[in-house]
Amino acid sequence: MNKSFLLILSFAFVVACGKKEEAGEDFSQPTTEETTTEASDASSYDPKRGEGKYDNVELGATLDQALATKGEEAAGVKCTSCHKMTDEKLVGPGWKGVTERRTPQWIMNFITNPDPMIDKDPEVQAQLEICLVRMPNQGLSDDDARGILEYMRKNDGVK
Repeated sequence: MNKSFLLILSFAFVVACGKKEEAGEDFSQPTTEETTTEASDASSYDPKRGEGKYDNVELGATLDQALATKGEEAAGVKCTSCHKMTDEKLVGPGWKGVTERRTPQWIMNFITNPDPMIDKDPEVQAQLEICLVRMPNQGLSDDDARGILEYMRKNDGVK
């Protein structure tokens, strides 16, 4: 495939995966006050937890196969058009080893609340410079997000 086709395909994925915007929504640049608030929030950002409602995610010592299967189904609908299960980049980074690099609460917060984390997490910002596409908020339920985390654990060899 040539690069132009891949660029068009990537754009199509972003459009297909993105949320529908409401008519009349304000898309202007943030005000100075909003930018200052974001900057101060970034200084209090916890890179091990991320930003969102998950403070502590308890994982079993062994894999929950049923939950991993549900997560695989959810990932097939919401995630695998942009992510491979290997370490190879597609539109977004590959998932191999993600549960070894990130805490469970960080993963859960990122997949359910990506926007503030993209704005504040220096490692995510560096990844964005490589991938060039912001991860859209997929509107995952808590159960789907937890299943996807278990599927990621399965992918990383947890038995």
